[in-house]
Amino acid sequence: MSRIAVLGAGAWGTALTLSLARREGHQITLWSHSPVLAEQLTVAGDNLLYLPGFTIPADVHITSDLPRAIFEADILLCVTPSQHLREIITDIAPMLTRGQIILSASKGIEEGTHLRMSQVVASVTPNPFAVISGPSFAQEVAAGMPTAIVVASENPVIAQLIQRDFTSPSLRVYTNDDVTGVELGGALKNVVALAAGVVHGLNLGYNSSAALLTRGIAEMTRLAVACGGRRQTLAGLSGIGDLVLTCTGSLSRNRAVGIELGRGRQLPEIIANLNGKVAEGVRSTAAALGLAARYAVEMPITQQMDAILHHGKSPNEAIRDLMSRPGRDE
Repeated sequence: MSRIAVLGAGAWGTALTLSLARREGHQITLWSHSPVLAEQLTVAGDNLLYLPGFTIPADVHITSDLPRAIFEADILLCVTPSQHLREIITDIAPMLTRGQIILSASKGIEEGTHLRMSQVVASVTPNPFAVISGPSFAQEVAAGMPTAIVVASENPVIAQLIQRDFTSPSLRVYTNDDVTGVELGGALKNVVALAAGVVHGLNLGYNSSAALLTRGIAEMTRLAVACGGRRQTLAGLSGIGDLVLTCTGSLSRNRAVGIELGRGRQLPEIIANLNGKVAEGVRSTAAALGLAARYAVEMPITQQMDAILHHGKSPNEAIRDLMSRPGRDE
């Protein structure tokens, strides 16, 4: 078993901590950037802010001291919002030992650089890297409901190590060597989930939702393949699997944001009501478009979602523009 530092005490970080704690033998440290939250987690044994109702085992060490959290850890599980990953890795890079594995559970594309999380990490440290993704609501993982995810690494030994350490009776872990495809599947589905929420908020029916999901996976796959990913990866857990979950599940924050946009609410108000929780698609949409422009990939759903989020376009107008695009082969 391994010594694992979970960096990020939001809902997903807490859920993964609870899942890992179900395995005997792991030494787990949960790090929060907020000393106040770390104290609350220690005293209450429950993440009242981000994932209430689940008891954190007493043998999980909780701290806001980052050097202490990563000291002698075998695996550094990064569960921070994607836009904060570079900052965290930069902070810990001077303290890392060569064999420590950086495992990203962040689903996003960095703004400005348009880099995937593996590329962000590689630009800061040469430490071995892997990513986990797939259809996995934090609340259900925390509750021990059966869940399947995928771990991707270019090094099969690392992928198998993560598979061994993270697999439990309620969490099934598959391996993949297509880091690009797995990362882009996890990031781009959030953008489509925003659009699925808009469709629901506009009360456009099931036909519209089915068409959106189908065309959404098509443009996700186009970009992933252009970036070097494999088409079959996007047909797996990190692609279609995560897309279906996030576009249809009531626990999806991205879908919830889209629903409110469809109902006519403004983005700043919607974000304020998330109470510090993150809808990754809001910030990944523009980054995804930037990446698509780099590879000359057409992404009409992402383009319209960006126009709604950042350029004041009405959801109804965006739908009309999607429906009036020139005909083409499927």
